[in-house]
Amino acid sequence: MAKIDRMAEEFFSQKKIALVGVSEKRDTGCNLNYQKFKDAGYIVYAINPKIEQFKGEPCYPNLASTPEKADAVFVLARPEVTEQIVQQCINVGIKHIWMHCMMGTKPGLVESMTSVSQDAVALCREHGIEVIPGSCPAQFLNPDFGHKMMRGLWRLMGNMKIDGK
Repeated sequence: MAKIDRMAEEFFSQKKIALVGVSEKRDTGCNLNYQKFKDAGYIVYAINPKIEQFKGEPCYPNLASTPEKADAVFVLARPEVTEQIVQQCINVGIKHIWMHCMMGTKPGLVESMTSVSQDAVALCREHGIEVIPGSCPAQFLNPDFGHKMMRGLWRLMGNMKIDGK
């Protein structure tokens, strides 16, 4: 089993997931993952400081404001926001984070379409946070045909390897 598969399994074994980057203005991959986690029975917390509700449920401005500490965090936001979220994870004691990248985990690939910050990845590793630097939970958690195809293609291209720790 590939390292990313083991890491995804560990991430999915967490029960309370915070999703950073949900939007009421447009359909996003974060919105899709919010629904996937919710449909799979997870406790989910929407995080976006600009909105108070998401899909009729509370939306929280940051990780410290959720009613219970999340076990894991998925981020689909600009890399500089990811760095702020990692700092919030450190502050509240969250030990699992998944940074979205549509094209897999290869650093520098499609820099305009990634939430991965190499500084944030390094900060996670320094603080004992299990980090998945790229790809998308939707490619692993009950994936639809398109997400299965993406995962397979990125794997064939070597874009699903995780270096480091």
